[in-house]
Amino acid sequence: MPPDRPDKPAILVLAPMPAAPVSAGNRRRLAATCEALTRGGFAIDLAYYAHEDQIYRRFGQHPPTDFRAMEATFRNVFLIEARTVIPLKTRATSFGIDEWCPDEVGAFVAWYFSAYPNTGAALVNYVFLSRALERVPPGVLTLIDTHDRFAGRQNQYRPFRAEPNFFYTDAAGEAQGLSRADVVLAIQAAEAGIFAGQTDSRVLLLPPHFPARKSFSVPDQVKRIGFLGHGNDPNLFSIGRFIRVWRDGWTPDRPELVIAGEICRSLPGVEGPGVRLLGYLDRLDEFYAQADLVVAPMLMGSGLKMKVGEALSFGRPVIGTEIGLEGFEPEAPAHRCRDAEAVKEVVLAVADDADALAQLTRASEALFTRYAAAALAAEAELTGLLRARCGDRALASPARQDVGQGTPEAERAGTFRGGGLVLTCETSARSLPAADPDLGVLVATERRPGQGTADVYTPRRQRWFAHADASVDGAPPDLGALDVALSPEWVRDRKLTPETRVALARSFAGIQADWETRGRIVGRAGDRIEIATLLPGVLVNGTHPAVAFLIAEEGASELRLERVTPLHRRGTDIYADLTGRLPAPLPVSLSFRAASMPSDGRRLLFLTDDGIGRIFLAEDAAQPMTGP
Repeated sequence: MPPDRPDKPAILVLAPMPAAPVSAGNRRRLAATCEALTRGGFAIDLAYYAHEDQIYRRFGQHPPTDFRAMEATFRNVFLIEARTVIPLKTRATSFGIDEWCPDEVGAFVAWYFSAYPNTGAALVNYVFLSRALERVPPGVLTLIDTHDRFAGRQNQYRPFRAEPNFFYTDAAGEAQGLSRADVVLAIQAAEAGIFAGQTDSRVLLLPPHFPARKSFSVPDQVKRIGFLGHGNDPNLFSIGRFIRVWRDGWTPDRPELVIAGEICRSLPGVEGPGVRLLGYLDRLDEFYAQADLVVAPMLMGSGLKMKVGEALSFGRPVIGTEIGLEGFEPEAPAHRCRDAEAVKEVVLAVADDADALAQLTRASEALFTRYAAAALAAEAELTGLLRARCGDRALASPARQDVGQGTPEAERAGTFRGGGLVLTCETSARSLPAADPDLGVLVATERRPGQGTADVYTPRRQRWFAHADASVDGAPPDLGALDVALSPEWVRDRKLTPETRVALARSFAGIQADWETRGRIVGRAGDRIEIATLLPGVLVNGTHPAVAFLIAEEGASELRLERVTPLHRRGTDIYADLTGRLPAPLPVSLSFRAASMPSDGRRLLFLTDDGIGRIFLAEDAAQPMTGP
């Protein structure tokens, strides 16, 4: 943790995404804003509301979150557990402005200012977290970094015949959220003008500053063109269209399109002549070393495309659509292409014409110079305002209080053995690796219950690693009623052996569930079993990956779910939503197969990407299974 002067004014920054690793545009924006505040002489306390961790788990992926890196950057780092399930869809015309800001976020803000009363400002990222500002004490400057405009954002999806899976609201809701802040930060000029018409709050333009990493130079030739991006819908729709256009008529004498970033996970099967996936790269310079120029063929989106600013900061010429360079105030035709086809035409033109390539490089450099000057001027205006408003709230106590973060080294809580399984629990802020060369695969991360204490909000968590060891005898260890988030290996990836998975199920059989119900075994035949029960409504369509383990006194068996059949009558009479956040249950019949099945199994552990269910079973001998 870098030392801070005890008199340095502090700012609370609250975000629904982590600041590290910087693997997506919204994270780059968060990092750039915090860097601007640090240059302005402020200490940053970062609070991460783990919204993105929840979303990654719901899609069967490890959350890319690095608390150690954040602790090395900020004065204090806090973790707000995402207890409430964030709805990605709505049946209404739009989300209510506060639907993505649960009570636990406001509770943290109230606690924080009781513990850090001299903090001079609170900045929330995204207008949908604006409700948290209502818990900020009077006299503290409040800010919203908008990132984007969300009123009517769903309309961008209509040309693609797709549904949005991120927040959108109406103009009245956005205006309500913006008006909760003293200062509204807009990422580009057009949106600043719109916000100014929606609220009486002060609106400031704050384009992110991209420090120059490398000087511009004209490429000797264009062998490869590059696209770097996160796997969000605007990127997927846009690069998907460009891939199809680029492949049409491609020959080996034309440049190769190389794609990098998390988006590569969402582009299976696109590699082939003219297109290559580089995957996720830890260092940006690894990507820009392989791209002679960068394309931004964006067909939808708002805000500002961070990928364009990064490419320019690495001295790479850029070709893109008007949407792709919105907010950079482009002038050259190569920066205002109408569509993906036009981007391709310009790429082929400059690839065959050295003078045109030099002209594009000079235009990209001029664009970056103008943009950088405007960004630094906007940053100076913001930091001047902050110094004037909160400079007199200097810290009267040591800069860093004890929030339970402890030392950066892991503390081993213990090792548990049995049933061919070795489980190791460590307590640390180490959050990024999905595996450890000594401890094995990360299988679970414990959650801290409650709110309103420093120990609850520390990013230090107990994390459980597992590996197989055939020499370990006895029953698997019983870990009891742990409150954990399970890793994706349980449901989707199946990186662990079947024997290890079953042993883990026995160890975690008593974990706290998100929902519990009763069910009846209505039929058995060979390797098949049919169970009538209730499921949360969101699981009934059968498209959610699920894993089930039948737990018995002396063993367990993994069941393969083959079918979820809705029933017209209830299969059981008791259902408990233990979180208060799940949709209404529906009666279903579950069809399973298993290689072996304990006859005395009476507990079914039902796991999905983002939920843990438990079904207590009874046999219904009056309903034997029939059919093939």
